[in-house]
Amino acid sequence: MSNVSISTNKLSIGYDAAVVQRDLTFSLYRGEMVCMLGPNGCGKSTLLRTLAGLQPALNGAYNLASLSSQASTLNSKSIALVLTERLSLENTTVHDVVAMGRYPYTSFLGGLTAADEQVITDSLRQVGFSPAPSGEGWKGATTFFNAHSDGEKQRILIAKALAQQTPIILLDEPTAHLDLPHRILVLRLLRNLAHEQGKTILISTHELDLALALSDRILLMSPHARGVQLDTAENLKKADAFTSAFGLDIFNPLG
Repeated sequence: MSNVSISTNKLSIGYDAAVVQRDLTFSLYRGEMVCMLGPNGCGKSTLLRTLAGLQPALNGAYNLASLSSQASTLNSKSIALVLTERLSLENTTVHDVVAMGRYPYTSFLGGLTAADEQVITDSLRQVGFSPAPSGEGWKGATTFFNAHSDGEKQRILIAKALAQQTPIILLDEPTAHLDLPHRILVLRLLRNLAHEQGKTILISTHELDLALALSDRILLMSPHARGVQLDTAENLKKADAFTSAFGLDIFNPLG
């Protein structure tokens, strides 16, 4: 069986007639975390949304495991997606937000089993929510989602993706709004999930230092539809690919 989890073939992405990137051909594998880097506007979020089936490809094809680009909707048992858009969920508890990740596995009535509840609890714990002093559940699980800070909301949405238990997780700037300790915690967690559970994790990020240190490979995207390069951070550094993509020597900010 092929170890390829995500593949593209001459994929062009964008909006209507506006091509953001064209002729993208690459493969990602099970068990690796890939960080996607590049300047603003180069198409990182557009690529994630296209792979998730939220917007159509302009040309070419892509395949995510058994889900082809001809699928009309996001396969919620194959792909979990975390976007950067700020959500406002009135009268919705943290528990209920994370529980949404279990809905692909629940009955028609949407009832949660004890096993589902354990997955929800474990997912919250993995993103750093501490046990309540009483031992009855996790701190914040019964509070309203909107009562939390932007950083806490981001971790809750990542917990929802973890609860979905999919082989592929796509994340658009998952460390946005997080302080440094939680940025490290989240990226370490995602890397461990990839390595220990064989998941494919693709992350769009501006966290250059953490991406270089923690990712298995870098998907480096250039602006103006000049394509992507996929390799280890070390090889991309040797090829001076970062300078080409960003238009300056990002490793020597003083020039």
